[in-house]
Amino acid sequence: MAQREIVASLFLQMMRAGANNLNRNVEMVNALNVFPVPDGDTGTNMSLTITSGVKEMEKFADEANIGKLAEALAKGLLMGARGNSGVILSQLFRGFSKALAGNETMSPRQLAEAFQRGVETAYKAVLKPVEGTILTVAREAAEAGVKRSRSTNDPIEVLEAVVNEAKVTLDRTPEMLPVLKQAGVVDAGGEGLLLVYKGMLSVLTGEVVADQPATKEDLPSLESLAEMAHHDNAQAKIDPATIENGYCTEFMVDLKTTRRPVDAFSEGDFREELSQFGDSLLVISDEELVKVHIHAEHPGDALSYAQKYGDLIKIKIENMREQYATATEGHTSSHSHGSKVEKPAIEVEKKPYGIVSIVAGSGVADIMRSLGVDVVIEGGQTMNPSTEDIVKAIGQIHAEHIIILPNNKNIIWTAEQVGEVVDVPVTVLATKTIPQGLASLLAFDKDATPEANKTNMTSAYKAIRSGELTYAVRDTQIDEHQIKQGDYLGITEGKIEVVGQDLMDTAFTLLGEMAVDGADVVTVIYGQDVSSDQADELTKRLGDAYPDVEIEVHDGGQPLYYFLFSVE
Repeated sequence: MAQREIVASLFLQMMRAGANNLNRNVEMVNALNVFPVPDGDTGTNMSLTITSGVKEMEKFADEANIGKLAEALAKGLLMGARGNSGVILSQLFRGFSKALAGNETMSPRQLAEAFQRGVETAYKAVLKPVEGTILTVAREAAEAGVKRSRSTNDPIEVLEAVVNEAKVTLDRTPEMLPVLKQAGVVDAGGEGLLLVYKGMLSVLTGEVVADQPATKEDLPSLESLAEMAHHDNAQAKIDPATIENGYCTEFMVDLKTTRRPVDAFSEGDFREELSQFGDSLLVISDEELVKVHIHAEHPGDALSYAQKYGDLIKIKIENMREQYATATEGHTSSHSHGSKVEKPAIEVEKKPYGIVSIVAGSGVADIMRSLGVDVVIEGGQTMNPSTEDIVKAIGQIHAEHIIILPNNKNIIWTAEQVGEVVDVPVTVLATKTIPQGLASLLAFDKDATPEANKTNMTSAYKAIRSGELTYAVRDTQIDEHQIKQGDYLGITEGKIEVVGQDLMDTAFTLLGEMAVDGADVVTVIYGQDVSSDQADELTKRLGDAYPDVEIEVHDGGQPLYYFLFSVE
């Protein structure tokens, strides 16, 4: 007889199997990238995202309430989301998890409704949904599941309907999205989602025994957030006497207490009110729990305020003055018969702005730092950083306002999630290329307001033309270009403009397509596979052809992309 209710332990096995099935097929999903360039990372992003969610579930493996497990899944997904595909996957299962809030088990009808709730959540997160993508696959699969749930009490039949319709829709994505048809592939995100669904189904049908945790154990966990919130810059030296708020205070608030009446909870109001009791504030909440980290001089005041909204659990208070004093013992200098000479106290004030930039290539990173970037996150085409990676970077900056430069279209959505989990205002500039990031930095003004900086920096990066030169990893046809594996590809503003067999010729032709003639400045950033002699050769060729154009050349050291260009 079919099991009619999915219990918590079975749900955990289903999500493990879904994550592991995707993990095993990462390279296959990556290979579905529409552009034949060596940066297909959809499978990698989706795999790391769902693995982060499952890792968070593993902490509650003994939990009998499926709603609690679903809550953990949603938190892990939020912090682990990478790239556009990872963000959408996180939203799908975040909505799925919200539909299970408070549930002990999950019925077939609730399973179908959870898939539907996930679709609704994901569509709300996407400004302009495109048909023929992971969203379409998820939507039509969920509709099939809801329809089947009306005539069966078997969760296997519901999930089979979801999987079958997802496969049918995935096969139709090339007909919905011309660029897929032209490239001869189905949607990579939809394929990744189908792999997750198939893994979940395999547990219900008994085809696999998913009793092992998901892989990639090196992923950071949600529990590290509090540490990230007050991660010290390695160069900072703090005298215990200068610590204004001396108690590192962490606790959780149970919003669903029935023991006594409590006030209605609003995360924004709660964060604002709690900030009066200290600094380094971090608040993460869902429908049932609020996790708080704060540095307070009188932690009791913060605890008393939080009690208005529910019961306090998992309270931890540490004396930071004592910790810093212990940690810095032995670091004083000894002179004149061993007497200690105390170092003067250093007051660390918040600076107006901190800037985080995501780049690939040591040379590019050095350029970014020289233009005022505080923390550079190594990442880019083949390894997009997660929400948590960016949160950690922000934790290293003592600033009143943070500016994030994604420098990659596949990182923008992830960066935009960061504001949900940090206590400092964040501005995300939608820079899609390294040259755009560099142009925006040149327009940054530390004395301007955040609004003015956003306007000026956005105008600056939109005023340039970006280009890049890479190579084809497979045969395909894009627009009028017949592309062979190994061809050099010249790309500008996300479109393949030039295909060639000679590196220098392709680079020079691409710059011509970018309207160098009439420009004031051309910037050339050469990658790790280009020699300085080759860079000089291209510079000379440009100088001969365009004598009135100023040419700047930098060793970027970036992988995969032979050249990055900007024209202004």
